[in-house]
Amino acid sequence: MKEFGGPEVLRIEEVPDLEPRPAHQLVRVVRAGVNYADVHARTDSYLAPVTLPYTPGNEVLGTTTDGRRLIGLTQGGGYAEQAHLHRRASWEVPDDIDDDQAIALALQGQSAWHLLFTAAQLQPDQTVLIPAAGSGLGSIAVQLAKRAGARVIALASTELRRRLARELGADAIIDSTADDLAERIVEAAGGPIHTALEMTGGTVLRETIAALAPRGRLVLYGYASGQTTDLPTRALMEKSINVNTFWLPHLYADRTALPTSINALFEAVRDGSLTPITGAIHPLTDAAEAHTTLATRTHLGKLSLDAAH
Repeated sequence: MKEFGGPEVLRIEEVPDLEPRPAHQLVRVVRAGVNYADVHARTDSYLAPVTLPYTPGNEVLGTTTDGRRLIGLTQGGGYAEQAHLHRRASWEVPDDIDDDQAIALALQGQSAWHLLFTAAQLQPDQTVLIPAAGSGLGSIAVQLAKRAGARVIALASTELRRRLARELGADAIIDSTADDLAERIVEAAGGPIHTALEMTGGTVLRETIAALAPRGRLVLYGYASGQTTDLPTRALMEKSINVNTFWLPHLYADRTALPTSINALFEAVRDGSLTPITGAIHPLTDAAEAHTTLATRTHLGKLSLDAAH
């Protein structure tokens, strides 16, 4: 990227090979995850400043020179043939986890895990609202919440995504574009809900708050609508809603948080209680098309770029 804007600002360009870097491992990229964070970077609306020129991509699966497979989190640079992975933010992939399963776990999988169990402190038998339930993160969150014994109310904007959420075990599925969203959530849950994840903002945020029970818990982790200044303080105070926010990079320096979550995710895949959903895999040269697909929500599960072809 040499400018901010639409998907068309993503252009393939030859750059020099990366040099070794202290505390990092140099990998040949096999998969680069495509996430909403990349869209925010592209449009200059990311939580961290983006300096041009910039290579997007915060999630990578790659191989080292000695043949080990690693997944890792980066601060940009993932949409490339090579990437640096910091030793504290990268993990070796077990042999029984394949590439397409693994790339879904590094950013979206760990975000889903910490949203539910660190930020929301979800307990068995609680009811949790999960938005974008057919997306990469949402589909993982549905499965992790069910694995933990929670009751899941899933939101999804298309029939295809609602069908997926149902197949993944959601107890109730609701059209997230419905005008009477709060009423539908409360009806589906049999009363106000205890916990809600929220990543849209605007009307969906307000309807989600309306569906929460007194002393309920709201966890904010995105603003897909672009609206970031509309948190209704009065509505929150009227019901003593506990509001928490979450951004995964704040755990990068934690020596235990990410190792704990990645090992839990590997184990969930291994025991069959978590199936990462593979969406479209685009060649690296089609990064702009992948961003367009992400924006139109016509895919299911995880979008990624194939940097090997």
